[in-house]
Amino acid sequence: MADKRRRSQMERGGKKGIRSFVAVEIPAFIRDEIAVVQREIDLPGVRLVNPDLIHVTVKFLGDVPLSKVDRVVEALRTVERPAFTARVAGIGAFPGRSIRVVWMGVEGDFEQLFSAVEEALVPLGFEMEGRRFTSHATIARVKSSSPETTAILASKLEPFKEIDLGEFDAEEFILKKSTLTPGGPIYEDVAAFPLSRP
Repeated sequence: MADKRRRSQMERGGKKGIRSFVAVEIPAFIRDEIAVVQREIDLPGVRLVNPDLIHVTVKFLGDVPLSKVDRVVEALRTVERPAFTARVAGIGAFPGRSIRVVWMGVEGDFEQLFSAVEEALVPLGFEMEGRRFTSHATIARVKSSSPETTAILASKLEPFKEIDLGEFDAEEFILKKSTLTPGGPIYEDVAAFPLSRP
């Protein structure tokens, strides 16, 4: 029954496949606090991420053919990592001089989970990342960056450099489907994978 539901979800995304990624959810009580920060950086040219959609991306998979999705799910089921305590703290921006993305820092065993997910997916043809994994949660994107926007945004971020929004238990990771729409992305869970308890 679960496989039929998953196939039905995927078919709604089109015949070619689904745009997908692996993520860890951030609980609502922390997303509510992030929304408070977002209101402080709500500037012209800055597009805030819907707080309900804020998460930690472990690995972006891109467009996965429908014929391959079940194998991805089975591969992810082989990942064996313990649950861990995560903390949302600090704020920053990519790439720096010309801000394009604003993020909250997220601490915890995310790098180890990322490595385990990559290892599980390599046999299916997914390439390993060429750069070091840095766990974060994107909270805003700049639509048209300029020196003026970067300067104003940087000044708005400064008071939050040492912010600490608290801890949460990372108890599972999720394969998500992303559908891009003019009103923003729509995320759907394809499958969830529990992290083990000691």
